[in-house]
Amino acid sequence: MSSRDAASRPADAASAPSPSAPGAARGSGIPGLLGSELATLFRRLRTWMLLGALIVIPVLLGVAVRIAGGTRAGRGPAFLDQITDNGVFVGLAALAIAIPLFLPLTISVVAGDTIAGEASLGTLRYLLVAPSGRVALLAVKYIAAAVFCIIATFVVVAVGVVVGAILFGAGPLTLLSGTQVSLAEGLVRCLAVVAYVSVSMLGLAAIGVLLSTLTTVPVGAMAATAILAVAAQIVGQIPQLSALHPYLFTDRWLDFGDLLRSPISWDSFVGNALLQMVWIAIAAALAVWRFTTRDVLT
Repeated sequence: MSSRDAASRPADAASAPSPSAPGAARGSGIPGLLGSELATLFRRLRTWMLLGALIVIPVLLGVAVRIAGGTRAGRGPAFLDQITDNGVFVGLAALAIAIPLFLPLTISVVAGDTIAGEASLGTLRYLLVAPSGRVALLAVKYIAAAVFCIIATFVVVAVGVVVGAILFGAGPLTLLSGTQVSLAEGLVRCLAVVAYVSVSMLGLAAIGVLLSTLTTVPVGAMAATAILAVAAQIVGQIPQLSALHPYLFTDRWLDFGDLLRSPISWDSFVGNALLQMVWIAIAAALAVWRFTTRDVLT
């Protein structure tokens, strides 16, 4: 070995990320990177606190109705007047309450932290050492946020159904069309609602990941995502802006009632899925362009 080669070895060793460096423990390849990302996400206390905050909604709702009694039809959130007849509706009513603010807020926190959080911790450049590439890293981050969307939505409904069954009992479900179905079919309908709302949140998660590529301050990306969700819903309530309503990613968030009719109308589900796909495609294209042309120094 020449003295020149020997002299270059310390410099090369110093420039390479050490095994103990942040992100070095991430799995190689996309499956390994995704598994590591999900493990990291659900090891965080913040993630469990967000889920805990969502759990409080159906618990408080069920206890409040149990203490104060039911309400007249047409008053309060959707399904609120049906809770005393069947505890399953606690989960659906809690979801109707969570959708406008609480559910988007938790998703904004997770999605807004995806890239900006790594940059603020100084671990982003270590992740980019992996041979998968920047686009793969973005995809993994988005998939992790999408998984959180599904789990968060499921938690609200599942806890609501359990709490409702304990406080009010559970039995055959009377659908919005007046048809009564068995408890088993009613629970399957609840899972369909979970799928609908999870799809509804995927567009917001994509927007959050996009905003996360624009800054190294995760709080900024989180706040901007949550504000956009609220602003879109406000625009959706202004009649003078009705021409914009069909294009808002929030436009069909609360249309899952069609899944609680007999027969099921899938038009809202398909329309919502197509709307979210458009927003995901737009946000993904902008995020890829931004992230692949960005100088990562942290």
